[in-house]
Amino acid sequence: VDTHGKSFELADCEVVLQQALTNLKVVIEERIATITHDPLPTVMADSSQLLLVFQNLITNAIKFRGNEPPRIHISAQLRENEWIFSVHDNGIGIEPEYYERLFVIFRRLHSREYPGVGLGLSICKKVVKRHGGRIWLESEPRKGSTFYFTIPGKRC
Repeated sequence: VDTHGKSFELADCEVVLQQALTNLKVVIEERIATITHDPLPTVMADSSQLLLVFQNLITNAIKFRGNEPPRIHISAQLRENEWIFSVHDNGIGIEPEYYERLFVIFRRLHSREYPGVGLGLSICKKVVKRHGGRIWLESEPRKGSTFYFTIPGKRC
C-alpha cells in the first residue's frame, strides 16, 4: 500500500464506486445483492487504492450475509474537515469484542465456511491510514454492520 501508492489527485468517488461495482458484477449478480448509494463526493486520494477499499467492504458485505439477499448502502457526509463514508449491510453482524481483530492481517473470525485469508480489512486500514483517515465499524449480530472510514477534505 505504501510502496505502490500513486500520488493523490482529485478522485470522483461516484466513478470509483462504479468501477468497484463493475469489477464485482459477477458476485453481485450471483448473490442477488442490491447495492444503493447516496451522492458521493470528489476527494483528494489515490483512486486506485480507494477502489480497493470500496471493493473489499462491498465484497465482505456480500460474503458475510444472512439468509436474505445482501442489501448494501453506501453514503458519505462532510463533517468539519473530513468526509465520513459508510458502507452499511444487512449481514450476519459482528460481536463488539472482535472489532479490532478484524483489521489485523491474516486474522479471521470465521472458519473456512467463508472464503478468504484475512487480508481485505487490513488493506482497507492501511489505505485509509495512508490517506490520513481512520476506519471503524458498528454492528449488531444477526442484524448487519456499518463500516465507516474517513478521508480528510472539504467540498471540491
